[in-house]
Amino acid sequence: MSKKEKGVNPQLKEAVSKLLTEVMADEKASLTDKCKVIDRMIGIEKLEQKISDEEWGSGFGTLDDKDEQG
Repeated sequence: MSKKEKGVNPQLKEAVSKLLTEVMADEKASLTDKCKVIDRMIGIEKLEQKISDEEWGSGFGTLDDKDEQG
């Protein structure tokens, strides 16, 4: 079994980018439709940031000094 590549599928990102361009240019597209596509693109960007940041999530479950003092 081959090791799965890290990162967002480039074909998915390209498809959502194309959809974003088409929906924004469509005069008949509703605001809801446009917002849904924008939300998908933002989701992909967030995933890319999490993947590229090696320390993302490393502090989860650790206590701060403020928390320890009560």
